[in-house]
Amino acid sequence: MPAFLARMPAAARDYSACSGCSLCLLVCPMWRSRHDPGFSPEGLAKALQCGATAAALAPPLDACSLCGACDAVCPERIDLSGMIMDLRRRLANSPLPDVPRPALPDDLHSRLQQGAPATAPVAPRSAPVLLPGPALRADAALLAQVQALLGIAVFDDDGDDIALAIEVGVVIPPLRLQSFLDSLRGHSIVAADGLLLRQLRRWLAGSQRMGLGAALSTRAAVRSNLGAGDLYVIEPRAFHADYERMVGFYDRLQRETGCSFNLDLQRIAIPAVAPGMAQNPGFAAGDEVQAKWILQGRSPARIVVESLADRAVFGRVCDLPVVHVAELGVDPQMMKEFRHAFG
Repeated sequence: MPAFLARMPAAARDYSACSGCSLCLLVCPMWRSRHDPGFSPEGLAKALQCGATAAALAPPLDACSLCGACDAVCPERIDLSGMIMDLRRRLANSPLPDVPRPALPDDLHSRLQQGAPATAPVAPRSAPVLLPGPALRADAALLAQVQALLGIAVFDDDGDDIALAIEVGVVIPPLRLQSFLDSLRGHSIVAADGLLLRQLRRWLAGSQRMGLGAALSTRAAVRSNLGAGDLYVIEPRAFHADYERMVGFYDRLQRETGCSFNLDLQRIAIPAVAPGMAQNPGFAAGDEVQAKWILQGRSPARIVVESLADRAVFGRVCDLPVVHVAELGVDPQMMKEFRHAFG
């Protein structure tokens, strides 16, 4: 076993500790959409306790969005997201020909084998770096605004192939993972991908890490433009990856600005977009029911989102202004000039 894997912290309790309390059902998007106990973390855990195979559990594994809400509410401290990712790995790497497997980009395996091209360091050790992910990279104007707000360098290798491999269960070659982690050691990290952020917490224990939305909302230019009429939509994966700390962080943001959040009474972030594997890879906005449910009983003047996928889905389900949190740090005319300059 590579040394860096041996240093990873021990996982939480496994599925055998599930007592069947059903608290995870209350926060699970796939349970909410189906009301089928088999489509829930509890259902998966109980099935495993009874000897079910990963192949038999393929439909709920395909439906799970890995939002991480179940991890935050589980009183037994079971790593439910980790359980689901492990089952996906078993499916993706099964030698049996009839085991269902997710559709993957044609070049994913070759990208993982080749790794990122060798480039000069973008920042000295200890300097913060940004892992933007493909969606933010595709919006050059918004990426430039993010960099301007955070004063941060974009890391050449943002691990988007690793993030996708985590999502779909493909084994990451140890040399690829080790080179990626070695390049990040010593840096503070801001990551747009919440699932990658969750894994970096395990792989680089002790490092400074933060989700993109939370990092942007620390900026005075952003906070000063948030108000009581705003519904601020937190990206769930990054939030639940560091749940206890993030609850306090957004509590302070709410007290300072008066905005509301997509949080339920258990302080769980309700996903606006909850795509399962049927919509992945590509992570296009999936079921719009989630976004409509968040808006029920609310009358915000504006929606502020941390995720570009959430911006797209709210733009389809309502007539309210929908802005990315980075856009709060610049006046609208300047943002138009950014977009004109970046084509």
